[in-house]
Amino acid sequence: MNASVIWQQGLTFTGTADTGFKVPLGAASAVGGDDDGFKPLELLAVGLAGCTAMDVISILQKKRQNVTGFEVRVDAERADDHPRVFTKMDVTYIVTGKAIDEAAVERAIELSVTQYCSSQAMLSKAVEITHSHEILEAE
Repeated sequence: MNASVIWQQGLTFTGTADTGFKVPLGAASAVGGDDDGFKPLELLAVGLAGCTAMDVISILQKKRQNVTGFEVRVDAERADDHPRVFTKMDVTYIVTGKAIDEAAVERAIELSVTQYCSSQAMLSKAVEITHSHEILEAE
């Protein structure tokens, strides 16, 4: 995998990788940026959410769960002092659907966490990651 960023101006960059997609990166105004893109640590949190979300929804579909909505939220705490690393990450899976089997959701999360999600495997070496889920019945 190859990734790069290209400087645009100030503290604004455009990131890209092998897929060719582009993502804007920027810094907060508090540190001299223009608040015009993702902060790098935000991308790590989004990467974790996306990685585990793809695993879990794929597993739930294979288990023939009638999912009508799905969201993964990552709430991350950071150290007060520089380099302000993540100190804890809470991942919440919100599954909406009809007659969703809780055991299927729990197993899908477990498989993502223990076997499939490379972002989870990488980040868990540096930060405590906890998981929870909610199941909402669709209208």
